[in-house]
Amino acid sequence: MVYYKTTCHLSLKILGGKKIMARADLLCELIKYGLINDSSNFRKATEALCAEERSKQHTVLAAKIDELLKKSHKSIAKDNVLSPATIRSGTSEQNLFMEKIPQKRLDHLILPNYIKLTCQDLITEQNRSDLLQSYGIEPRNKILLIGPPGNGKTSLAEAISEALMIPLLTVRYENIIGSYLGETASRLSRLFDYAKTRECVLFFDEFETLGKERGDTHETGEIKRVVSSLLMQIDALPSYVIVIAATNHDTLLDKAAWRRFQVRLEIPKPTRNNLEEYYRFFEKEKNFKFGLQPSTLAKKTLGISYAEAEEFALSVYRQYILSLPNDNAKEITERAIRSWQSQVIIAHKDQEGVGTCQTDL
Repeated sequence: MVYYKTTCHLSLKILGGKKIMARADLLCELIKYGLINDSSNFRKATEALCAEERSKQHTVLAAKIDELLKKSHKSIAKDNVLSPATIRSGTSEQNLFMEKIPQKRLDHLILPNYIKLTCQDLITEQNRSDLLQSYGIEPRNKILLIGPPGNGKTSLAEAISEALMIPLLTVRYENIIGSYLGETASRLSRLFDYAKTRECVLFFDEFETLGKERGDTHETGEIKRVVSSLLMQIDALPSYVIVIAATNHDTLLDKAAWRRFQVRLEIPKPTRNNLEEYYRFFEKEKNFKFGLQPSTLAKKTLGISYAEAEEFALSVYRQYILSLPNDNAKEITERAIRSWQSQVIIAHKDQEGVGTCQTDL
């Protein structure tokens, strides 16, 4: 998981002693949340609009908005119970994926600049697709993310989805892969047919599950047919459907699969500076101090992934909360470092032979 900073989508301005949102920002928020069916945040933006109109003495309009909010309260509450704002599923086709309303933002991910710039270029192409198409050129829409687990491939897919203000559809392999001849290819076809009906990001995590090398002598003929079907489906996608595939084992991918992706990005493990930046933000977000400098923490945990860094920080923070009112954060952090280093050494032993973290305290 890539570290990302918490943001408030309903950014507020102070005006006349009251917190209200600029009209342009409000309209953008309303459109954004309406397009992705986020009823919770849509309601918040509408309430902010109502407050702004009331502050401008537009009492009739404010009253009408308020009345609409009251009438819709029951139905919105019902929707939130049956369908959480973050994840939804529905028809048989929708059981083939998990739909998520994206929250993570590209400008808050810790990534090399060239990766961010490449993604921003792709987002610009999508947002200005009409101009490109007027010149007979389609925007790029196929991305392959490569790298070890826990370093942000899924978060990057979500951030691209958030920037484009379209839903993220994560493929559910347990409902895609069938046991009968032709069943998997048929379900893949249904999945892609559904994706073509809307603007979305179609995300294949652990892409090697379906896109394995067809020359592998250990694989059956059925798997080879599935790979061929998958590649043809990817080729047939319209440019408004963004397909993002992530893999931890790029050497297992079929060579033809590589050629399908116009953008191929390798997501590296966090550097010492990256980890220091993460720990600094964690302290700021939680209003908490580890008792050791973030630079020291980064040195002692160098070699772990973003997901591991997050879990380490949270484990320290949990123990700190449980120890209150005693302020022994440094002792808790040092103990957690020793414990975490042991876990990391065991986890990486098979891959690296020895632990990668510094062990001196």
